[in-house]
Amino acid sequence: MEWLVHTENRVPAEMTTAERERLREAERARAMELRAEGVLKKLWRTPGRPGTVGLYECRDATHLHDTLSSLPMFPWLEVTVEPLATHPQERVAGDGRTAAGKARGTDGVPHGHVTGVPSPGRYGGRSEGHDEQPV
Repeated sequence: MEWLVHTENRVPAEMTTAERERLREAERARAMELRAEGVLKKLWRTPGRPGTVGLYECRDATHLHDTLSSLPMFPWLEVTVEPLATHPQERVAGDGRTAAGKARGTDGVPHGHVTGVPSPGRYGGRSEGHDEQPV
């Protein structure tokens, strides 16, 4: 199961620079282990904030909790977790077709679907870059 995890670093201001650096190095090392295990799939920084957004793949909520609590900075992290479910448009059968039955090209885009091109609006006008495909 995939989980979107938002973290905010709340390391106390009185922590020494040396201790902060030791924690950062330990956090990097643990993140690399989680990547190698296939648990941490993707990690983004949050611009302008001391936080990250990560995509984790864990068996269940207990596995995710154990994973997050293994992070060296865990005692100082504010964590928000969102469980993710696969959208029907993302489900692809073994024959390369989505649940909606459209075959996908090698780039993952359904055949006959053009991205980045405005489509006619619902009322005959041009949309401003919005795809009128149902979600």
